[in-house]
Amino acid sequence: MNNSTIAAIATPIGSGGIGIIRISGQKAVSIAASLFQRSRLASNVSSENSIGKHFGSTDRFKSHHFYHGFIVHPETGQVLDEVLLTVMKAPHSYTREDIVEIHTHSGRVVMGAVLTSVLRQGARLADPGEFTKRAFINGRIDLIQAEAVVDIINAKTDEALKMATRLIMGGLGKQVESIRESLVHVLASFEAAIDFPEEAEEIIETDSTREHIQSQAINVLKKLIDQYDTSHVVRDGLKLVVVGRPNVGKSSLMNCLIQKDRAIVTSVPGTTRDFIEEHLSIEGIPVIITDTAGIQETKDPVEAIGVQKAREYMDQADLILFLVDASSSLLKEDKIIYQQLKDKPFILVINKSDLVDKDFNIEFPDSWGDPPRVKVSALYRRGLEALKARILDICVSGKLPDSNNGIVPNLRHKIALERCLRSTLAVAEGGRIGRPLELVVIDLKDAIDSLEGITGATTREDILDEIFHRFCIGK
Repeated sequence: MNNSTIAAIATPIGSGGIGIIRISGQKAVSIAASLFQRSRLASNVSSENSIGKHFGSTDRFKSHHFYHGFIVHPETGQVLDEVLLTVMKAPHSYTREDIVEIHTHSGRVVMGAVLTSVLRQGARLADPGEFTKRAFINGRIDLIQAEAVVDIINAKTDEALKMATRLIMGGLGKQVESIRESLVHVLASFEAAIDFPEEAEEIIETDSTREHIQSQAINVLKKLIDQYDTSHVVRDGLKLVVVGRPNVGKSSLMNCLIQKDRAIVTSVPGTTRDFIEEHLSIEGIPVIITDTAGIQETKDPVEAIGVQKAREYMDQADLILFLVDASSSLLKEDKIIYQQLKDKPFILVINKSDLVDKDFNIEFPDSWGDPPRVKVSALYRRGLEALKARILDICVSGKLPDSNNGIVPNLRHKIALERCLRSTLAVAEGGRIGRPLELVVIDLKDAIDSLEGITGATTREDILDEIFHRFCIGK
């Protein structure tokens, strides 16, 4: 893979001030040289144009310097754009290969024309995430840091950005490596004891080994897993789904929460037939909120699809906001919805509270128990802060995660850490009950393998492909 030279547009497509085409590989500089003409020679632009003739060999490019000039079509000599070009020579670059970045004006046509010219000169279009994958393969970053690139790009709040930044700085990788080294130290002792059984008691000091495993591995593993459980919502966010029968104010509530008129609101029941998804932040926690079609029995095929979609979104939600109408008694549709969500986390949101007395309470069936409930008026924006507080209380136990305290693994890391913890606990238990060292070593090696999978030292190729295909092309 590293023998080829890759190229891609590294900035979002669209009209703007600057767009960047990135090239990485052995031919990156020579490809750029064949297309670039320095501005001081602009008067000499012609079909005969070549930087090799006008500027000298590719060695004349200084690393980490910007050059102002023009990208010229390699066949027609037409000037495609006025650009800034920078060269970053290996190994002092993002991929540890030669990298060239061409800073053009941002526009679909001009960026496409420059990229096409680069590909014609011998580069190939990069796969999703291939630049970062090369940085990983070439040892510039570990797999944890590579994944953090996606977290930084996708961060929806300042708190999520802080967590991602700590990962890309290598904080988790250092902790994982420290645990691995402590287990490797124990493994060396155990294998020496197996090779020299007559000296086993001298090689392995049982009490000190057990204390070492507990303090250097088990305790640290538990802390990292706990940090995921308490804080991952800052990075991963919450999925909220608003459900209810038609005309209870679902769209009005969503518009209030996101503070803009995203969903259409009318007095006609059934306005929303498809789902509408928006992002918001509640105390630094990113939230994806989905407004769904009113759930009811219907013969309208379009509305029926919307109702089915609403049920699917309920199954995927972290929390459901179940709206009922304070000005109306419960209807058959309300009771049907309750039966569908009663085993899921939900808040009973009593809307249109402005139409009833302050102390009014809807009579719910005894079978509903005492679900969490909040009175709101979407029309007058009342009760929204109480609703947000109840959302946090249910989803994060009322305690906001502290993004400034500790490293928060992602789900892949957590699964591997849990696997490592199980194996490490088995090692400790094996030592306590006197299990044969040959069997204890198997568990110890499994624990080490789990840690190496986190950093990418032993990660399978299919897992690597899955991780890097989450990236956009150009990163």
